Amino acid sequence: MIVKRNLFDRKDNHHTVVTIGTFDGVHIGHKKIIKKLVANAKANHLRSTILTFFPHPRMVLQQDSDLKLLNTLDEKMEILSGTGLDQLVIHPFTKEFSRLTAGEYVSEVLVDALKAKKVIIGYDHRFGRNRTATFDDLKTYGERYGFEVEQITVEEVDEVSVSSTKIRKALKAGDVATANRYLGYEYMLSGTITRGRALGRQMEFPTANVSIEESYKLIPKNGVYVVRSTLGDREVFGMMNIGYNPTVNGAKQSIEVHFFDLDEDLYDREIRVYLLHRLRDEKRFDSIDALKAQLHRDKESSLAFISETYDQ
Repeated sequence: MIVKRNLFDRKDNHHTVVTIGTFDGVHIGHKKIIKKLVANAKANHLRSTILTFFPHPRMVLQQDSDLKLLNTLDEKMEILSGTGLDQLVIHPFTKEFSRLTAGEYVSEVLVDALKAKKVIIGYDHRFGRNRTATFDDLKTYGERYGFEVEQITVEEVDEVSVSSTKIRKALKAGDVATANRYLGYEYMLSGTITRGRALGRQMEFPTANVSIEESYKLIPKNGVYVVRSTLGDREVFGMMNIGYNPTVNGAKQSIEVHFFDLDEDLYDREIRVYLLHRLRDEKRFDSIDALKAQLHRDKESSLAFISETYDQ
């Protein structure tokens, strides 16, 4: 998969089939659209292309927006690379770009930069300054510039009945099962392992503190989760706490993972943690001993879930 970070860099002569959107999460609904895009491109000897934007337009146009995203850019690129897509164009979204008129958008972006021969869009797609142009407008431009326009119908979208918004709501509520079902894969957190206060080790549950650089990444509801990760060539399971560690007077939110049957130095390593199941809310315990007892129960519950789900 070719990745371009700017629409207007390195222009080439490959004609494309294009679809446009943020594709946050690259969920099962997105993949249905991408499958159609890729098949159409192959049938017509064109380059299947997704045009997406970063930052998310809402982050630029609504600067007070508290929008959090399901994927970091690296996560999104990795997921899309497995779909058969030929080309991903990630264009910097700015206020200046948002002011392109519909005509400028079509001629400069779709025709000149992407050399589109076909554009596949959703039934509610709007484009151009203030998002005033519609599917019918795009069809008119297509007739003028010689590209075809196909609309993804509301029936096709409703058949999947999935949206990035629904997934965000599920994760904020701690409903990992629903989020993972809608995504078609396990929700992931990618970061670097940093040093913490080593309190977990003192309680016989050493933890890896995961630091996520991207402030826009959605962190699920505080609580305890069953997780898995890959370290080298080994798949490892564990349990993760997202929260403030109230029993030991934690001052800020942290993400801490205790891996089962693992005793090695992980500091400064990049890691990706996949959320499998939510065990419980975070809570304050009356003593460290009470917390340790709960951690043992959490481990038992985690191992039971892993055994039932992965050891069949």
